[in-house]
Amino acid sequence: MSNKFIIALDQGTTSSRAILFDHQGKIHSVAQKEFAQHYPKAGWVEHDADEIWSSQVSVASEAIARAQLTTKDIDSIGITNQRETTVLWNRKTGKPIHNAIVWQDRRTAEFCQNLVSNGHEETFTAKTGLRLDPYFSGTKITWILDNVKGARELAEAGDLAFGTVDSWLIWNLTGGDLHITDPTNASRTLLFNIHTGEWDQELLDILNIPASVLPVVKESSEIYGTTSGNNLGSQIPIAGIAGDQQAALFGQMCIEPGMIKSTYGTGCFMLINTGDQAITTKNNLLTTVAWKINGKTTYALEGSVFIGGAVVQWLRDELGIIKSSADIEAKAAAVKDSGDVYLVPAFAGLGAPHWDPYARGLIVGITRGTSANHICRAALESICFQVDDVLYAMKSDSEMAIPQMRVDGGATVNNLLMQLQTDILGIPVVRPQVQETTALGAAYLAGLATGFWKDIDEIQSQWAVDREFKPEMSEEDANKKRQRWLKALNRAKQWADD
Repeated sequence: MSNKFIIALDQGTTSSRAILFDHQGKIHSVAQKEFAQHYPKAGWVEHDADEIWSSQVSVASEAIARAQLTTKDIDSIGITNQRETTVLWNRKTGKPIHNAIVWQDRRTAEFCQNLVSNGHEETFTAKTGLRLDPYFSGTKITWILDNVKGARELAEAGDLAFGTVDSWLIWNLTGGDLHITDPTNASRTLLFNIHTGEWDQELLDILNIPASVLPVVKESSEIYGTTSGNNLGSQIPIAGIAGDQQAALFGQMCIEPGMIKSTYGTGCFMLINTGDQAITTKNNLLTTVAWKINGKTTYALEGSVFIGGAVVQWLRDELGIIKSSADIEAKAAAVKDSGDVYLVPAFAGLGAPHWDPYARGLIVGITRGTSANHICRAALESICFQVDDVLYAMKSDSEMAIPQMRVDGGATVNNLLMQLQTDILGIPVVRPQVQETTALGAAYLAGLATGFWKDIDEIQSQWAVDREFKPEMSEEDANKKRQRWLKALNRAKQWADD
């Protein structure tokens, strides 16, 4: 196996990537291609599903060519993807009947509110672990069936297929032979009962979705089939699937209950492995499937922060107080603290554990002596406080001891941010050597299925630390800062509710 490679297809919200990993879990080559974002109305976000497919298959070929390899050198394919984004296509023609509706899209907000008003939320939450929110796929499917001419007729005739992006890619990779998904993606649709591991007829009936459109749910790690000869030139096994955040949890080797990872991108996504328990949240988190391997389902709690690294982009693009994102570390380090300035980046409302769509951003504590450096430091601290809020909710829900937090994502290169984070959390923050943990998780799932890696123990031995950050702030000082943050946070809440 040592001379073969696994290709991870990492289909994200703004770009498609392909990464080749060797037997040591090291990156051999990368190819990436951005694709268009479509905003047909305020709050609507769409992608061209054909462009997603063409960009993904082209970067796969490019990554193999860059490494001066052929498809004969590829052991298998693992797939990870933006999760709740919804594609419906005609089974006979293989063509989408509408643009993909992206996870960020809010067009079904009123529909979701009506479902809540009609008393359905408890049913959905008990079965799926999710809230009734436009974020998830189910109401997007209903919207397409009700608003695209001929869609419902196609569905009733059994000629319409629904998929999250993983399903759409696999359908195309296999020339239409496979219409499948895995439990990590299925558990984000509002249609999948995470306790029985099956599509749920009651939920389908409430949303008026025929079961005929649904893919078959396979495990996260098994050999599903092979690519058709027309794609990538030869038959390569497809052997791993996981939604992006669950793939990152696996790539970080958070395989025991109580292990936790936080991904720092535009937003921040935190997941904690809860083992074979699907814990019901009391703190506004989501319960989701982490993965299913060898017949065993592992669960996770998830919390999402809407504005993480995006607050740094805001300082750069809208306020102009930094020239590049990398500049923020030096400016924030130029002052010993934030000067009692607190920034709440509720630009798109607040995510977990607050779930306040009416919250808005604010900066408080400004005096005549407040400088751009203080605001930069407050911005970095705002990321840390939001992550701390989610961790607090996870500790409360899981009742698990959390010895450390593993981190990944672009913002983690900022050493000051990571030090501020460990100070506020009061636990070590660990950054791994391989930062591409989402793609790595998909590769690991595929390689486990094919025997490329013998077992999880072998994979675990590859996980290596780049740097461990340890708290330097006293618990008393951290608590004082936390209380000031909560005071600022409460002033931001419900700001736009009129």
